[in-house]
Formats: sequence, C-alpha cells, structure tokens
Amino acid sequence: MTIDRIDITAQLFALQDQAYADFQSKLLPTVKRETVIGVRTPDLRKMAKQICKTPAAQEFLHSLPHRYFDENQLHAFILSEEKNFNTCIANLEKFLPYVDNWATCDQLSPSCFKRHTTELLPLIRKWMRSKHTYTKRFGIGTLMRYFLDEAFRPEYLEWVTSIKSDEYYIRMMQAWFFATALAKQWDATLPYIEQHRLEKDTHNKTIRKAVESYRITPEQKQLLKTFRQ
Repeated sequence: MTIDRIDITAQLFALQDQAYADFQSKLLPTVKRETVIGVRTPDLRKMAKQICKTPAAQEFLHSLPHRYFDENQLHAFILSEEKNFNTCIANLEKFLPYVDNWATCDQLSPSCFKRHTTELLPLIRKWMRSKHTYTKRFGIGTLMRYFLDEAFRPEYLEWVTSIKSDEYYIRMMQAWFFATALAKQWDATLPYIEQHRLEKDTHNKTIRKAVESYRITPEQKQLLKTFRQ
C-alpha cells in the first residue's frame, strides 16, 4: 500500500516519546513545543531509509511547509539518502527556506555531496550569502564538512571570516568551523586567532571549542588560551 503524507505523520506519532519531546524542545528555542512529536533520531533515520524510494516520500518532500519539527527532521534524512546530486539539490533548495532550527540544519547531510565537491562549491558560496539564518549556517557547515581536508584552500577561511551577523546560530557555526580548521589546518588558521580576525564572542567560542577538542595538542591548547579576550 502506498504511504501518503497523513500516514507518514501517523507513523511519526506511533514512534512518539513524550519525555524525549520535553527534553528535546528545551534544546530547540526557535521551535514551538507543540510542534515537537518526540521521535528519536535513530527511528527517524530508519524510517527515512525505509520510505526514501517510495512515491509517498516524493509527495512528502513536496508537501511544504511541514507542521511538525519531526517532519522536518524526516525530510532532512530523506534528502540525505538521495544519491542523485541534481535531484538532491533541487529538493534541497526548496527545503532550506523552511529550516528553522540548528538540529535540522546540522543533520541535513546528503551522502551524494562527497562525490560532487566541484559542483558543490559555488552552491556553498550562494548559501553563505543567503539572508536566511539556517541557509547561511548550512553553507558554513557544508564547507566545514567537505573542504577542510584534501580540498582545503586558505581562501575558505576568508569566506567564513567575511560573514558578519548578529545571529547566534551563525556565529556558533563560525566558531565550530574555525575550531575544526585549527584541528585540520593549524598553520593556515592560527593567524586568524592571533590577529583577532573574528568577532569577539566568535573568537572566544572558537578557542573554547578548540581547547575542548581531542584533535588539538596540549601545547596548541596552551597557546590558544593566551589569545582569549
């Protein structure tokens, strides 16, 4: 039997954990409590894998906006299963404007991205220029995920530094990006800390995250602490 959108929502409620919903909603200040069903992430991922190739899933992807946070989470996990890059990007562009929280933004990680980094880079630049908080955050996060290793270029640090925003969730992602960059590209990244190129709170959050990282050596951590503002 084809699963329609109503049945998908009913399945989510069948997996509901009220205690988990209460806990989860406290971590999501931008999401209304009544929209949190309370489905655990492993269950959402399993459901996404089960339905991602069905016509119902395609109908669900086009049924925007969703009412529930958990529907957005499921949407993100279905997109993450998409193997066709062009199809993924088309559906992603429709979905990003409706992402309204850090969890959905950060858990949206299409598996096809790692095979299409050349095509991905100009899209990242576009997302990072967006006025929408979570589209911008998604752009920074994608750059962090795929372009701080073999594909790294020093100019990527400048891209993230140039973003000026008062949005907490953007600044937090900038700090996460630079803490990861310190772990993976220490020599190129350290001058941004030494020269205080980041906004003060982003600068300090970067150092805090780096100091908490097991990928940063004790000697590097001691040096970073001297740059706290």
